[in-house]
Amino acid sequence: MKRDIARELFRSYRTKTRRVEIESLEERSGEPEPLKRIMDELVVNKDWHKGLAEGNLFANWGSIVGAEIAEHAEPITLLDGRLTIRASSTAWATQLRLLAPDLLRQVQSDDAGALVEELLIIGPTAPSWKRGLRSIRGSRGPRDTYG
Repeated sequence: MKRDIARELFRSYRTKTRRVEIESLEERSGEPEPLKRIMDELVVNKDWHKGLAEGNLFANWGSIVGAEIAEHAEPITLLDGRLTIRASSTAWATQLRLLAPDLLRQVQSDDAGALVEELLIIGPTAPSWKRGLRSIRGSRGPRDTYG
């Protein structure tokens, strides 16, 4: 049996259920409510704690890990507890891999509250030799062009 939405709306209008809801809201609206309390209720009702914590981690990255590390490393993604960090050079990627346990403790102890269980540190993206003026389809890469 199909649902007739128009008929249901007409019935709810005739029974005045919507009018009661509007009247109860009008009774509450005597004094303005603080915006912080409204936003806190919204975060709780919509279950946005995890998203806000992840956003705070990305926004406050420099203060969490320090200025020097933040200058050479940036967080890329946070999926299923794994934080992917891209370093500015391979040397920095190697250093960050050595510092990974300390860096993970530092990120976990932050007030943002993001759930990070593992760090994945990658280096900068390398240039692609597959496209361009002198590329050959099916070739083995740049070693074919030398000598």
